[in-house]
Amino acid sequence: MATRMKLGVLTGGGDCPGLNAVLRAVVKTAINDYDMEVVGFLDGYEGLVENRYRKLASNDVSGILTLGGTILGTSNRADPFHFPVLQNDEYIYLDRSTQALQNFERLGLDALIAIGGDGTMAASNGMAQKGLNVVGVPKTIDNDLFGTDQTFGFDSAVATAADAIDKIHSTAQAHHRVMIVEVMGRYSGWLALASGIASGGDIVLVPELPYQIDVICDKIRTRNREGRNFSIIVIGEGAKAEGGDMVVKRIIANSPDKVRLGGISNQLAAQIEGITTLETRVTILGHLLRGGGPTAFDRILASRFGTAAVHLAHKKKFGAMVGLHGNEIGHVPIADVAGRNRKIEPDSSLLQTALSLGTCMGVESIDILKGQPLAT
Repeated sequence: MATRMKLGVLTGGGDCPGLNAVLRAVVKTAINDYDMEVVGFLDGYEGLVENRYRKLASNDVSGILTLGGTILGTSNRADPFHFPVLQNDEYIYLDRSTQALQNFERLGLDALIAIGGDGTMAASNGMAQKGLNVVGVPKTIDNDLFGTDQTFGFDSAVATAADAIDKIHSTAQAHHRVMIVEVMGRYSGWLALASGIASGGDIVLVPELPYQIDVICDKIRTRNREGRNFSIIVIGEGAKAEGGDMVVKRIIANSPDKVRLGGISNQLAAQIEGITTLETRVTILGHLLRGGGPTAFDRILASRFGTAAVHLAHKKKFGAMVGLHGNEIGHVPIADVAGRNRKIEPDSSLLQTALSLGTCMGVESIDILKGQPLAT
């Protein structure tokens, strides 16, 4: 009689809508299709390093499809190769990857499904090189993960942003103001671009296209001359002025991703008011975009990712990350994903859609960028 496979699963990095939907799909597929045992590690790789876990049965994932957050908890400070340990009131960083691998082996696990973004995939790639059988599932509201056309969480974040911007639209119109809405996205502009299109934003500013303040102000003045005496600007947190730098909100010392961006919208508002004398207000959506339940699209995508990851584990196709390729679910080597980000390119259909709609991208023309990568 064949030995039952035993599967581990964790959720790493920042939270986003759809994590519980993946967990539900992993557990249900593992049990229904393969009669596997499943254990979930608490707080991402932190749980694997510290051997904190819980057994997961079908009843444990009942009713979680629509819930935000993650029933396992998560952490974006739990890189097993750079693990924070508090010593004498200060954090030191130790390589605990061997300890993580030993815990994996002691539990008799056959595979680990790691759900997360680029940090989790980088850690998973390192653990795979140490011999851990891992399958990755891509997650981020930023949609910047290489190896998949879309990550779950992105659609939900866009829906939340669009709903907020719809409300801001009415107050902007009532007070004849310029309203700037700052969204997450780090070094890529997918979230800002999609949110701007979905909400009818007049100006969208993304990290890949360093903006020209004169172009922005000219667009606002043109709208005013045409009788549209308000403007909506959607800006990604990683956007920057031409010749300028990204605005760093703070540095998190005990995090693998130390830089926290944010605040560019306040800088831009001051510039616009100074040049146009028009009243300009700022709304930073921040962590609101991570919260709440997933959209129907993300529930489906997360479920497809979760089931596909279990199928890969059963086939012993380790060191891979599932992904959406066109309309189908495929997989790529985690080694190809680690350390790489997916940015908006000049021929992106989403960018071309925005331009065709008359959206100002903060630059005089993107024609000079055709055929070459946008700014990094």
